[in-house]
Amino acid sequence: MSATSDFSVPSSASRRTWRDSFSALSVRNFRLFAGANILAMTATWMQRIAQDWLVLQLTGSVADVGVTVAMQFGPMLVLGLYGGVIVDRYSKRKLLMITQGSAGLLSAVLALLTLTGTASVYAVWATALGIGLATVVDNPARQVFVNELVGPTHLRNAITINSGVFQLGGLIGPAVSGALIAAIGGGFAFAVNALACGVTVFMLTRLDRGALTPIPPSPRAKGQLKEGVQYAAARPAIRWPIVLVGFLAVFTITMPVLLASYAKQVFDQGAAGYGLFNSLVAGGALVGAILTTRRTVIRLRTVIVCGGIWAAMQAIASLMPSEVAFGIALVGIGVANQFFFMAANPLIQTTSSTRVRGRVMAVWILVLLGGQGIGGPVMGWIVDAIGPRDAMFLSGAVPAIAAVGIAILIARQGSLTLRLQWRTPLHPVAIEPRCP
Repeated sequence: MSATSDFSVPSSASRRTWRDSFSALSVRNFRLFAGANILAMTATWMQRIAQDWLVLQLTGSVADVGVTVAMQFGPMLVLGLYGGVIVDRYSKRKLLMITQGSAGLLSAVLALLTLTGTASVYAVWATALGIGLATVVDNPARQVFVNELVGPTHLRNAITINSGVFQLGGLIGPAVSGALIAAIGGGFAFAVNALACGVTVFMLTRLDRGALTPIPPSPRAKGQLKEGVQYAAARPAIRWPIVLVGFLAVFTITMPVLLASYAKQVFDQGAAGYGLFNSLVAGGALVGAILTTRRTVIRLRTVIVCGGIWAAMQAIASLMPSEVAFGIALVGIGVANQFFFMAANPLIQTTSSTRVRGRVMAVWILVLLGGQGIGGPVMGWIVDAIGPRDAMFLSGAVPAIAAVGIAILIARQGSLTLRLQWRTPLHPVAIEPRCP
């Protein structure tokens, strides 16, 4: 790595205004996509909360909630790279129609079983596994399809808005799902998700295909899987965010498992409390997503620092003595995780060639979701073994230490050093080439 290896990607030539923060919505196709996504993400969060809580009700085990997470995200760990190859070869729009249709059918079956009182933990696990298999293709296709919807001009803004939509769904979905579970049971949450998947498929049929900016499909060839991995590993701006997100995925992003245990064992708040805790994280993340729309430069060091702060805040949350203090900490965690993702995701997309972008994003998503597939049961067992508070501290401390280690490696490999700038309070710390 050279002395100038603190990779940065400018997002505009001048400082952004608040009007610029939503410029991608000027594209009709993207407006349709984002509008359907608000419903889809809300319903997805509703299903996830209802699914986890149903398993906790059926078995009484936090470890079994972790197994549910593994079923949903484990397929990405095993098949994620192949998903990227498929995305690079075929129409992203058609792939999304297939994956969303499949997820809708699975959700409808689970809704029927739950509403008729015949659902078992094995049925929940089977549904989670089926949706996880669809996610192998759905997630990288969704990421790359944004390129076709808006083109390069509005790409970073579209990524930011997509994240904001996801967090808006995360803000509304858990609260609605918690209220539904407490009032009439979780079956209706699964039904809503099935309906939302149908709406997404319909929206995809209404796009103006002539206005898309299609990415030419990669021809079938040997070594495509290996090429994508090698491409990601060879570029520090892609490699280091993926390494850090691996630690975060296994430990920190297993938050639903931890929050389920806090709602039941620490604060005794039941399903409504579980939904509220998830909504507080999502609310903070929505604020973070909006704030990052004004960021004008994306740097590798920003990604690593934001990831470390996010993990440290999660460790600090374990020390909060009351529900109010814990809730405030959850909002802070949400803000921090969006500062990380809204630096890492655009940096990876904008520094990778469109020829291999599907495979590169598949590597990113493989680590992000596959790590959760490992971390779900691991953190569930840790909670059962040492308790929710100690498990929460561990979930933040390990990735925070990893972030510090990665920062040191980047500085050493790039022959960089830190310099304090007391006369420039807006930028008190600078990373510069080390003098020979």
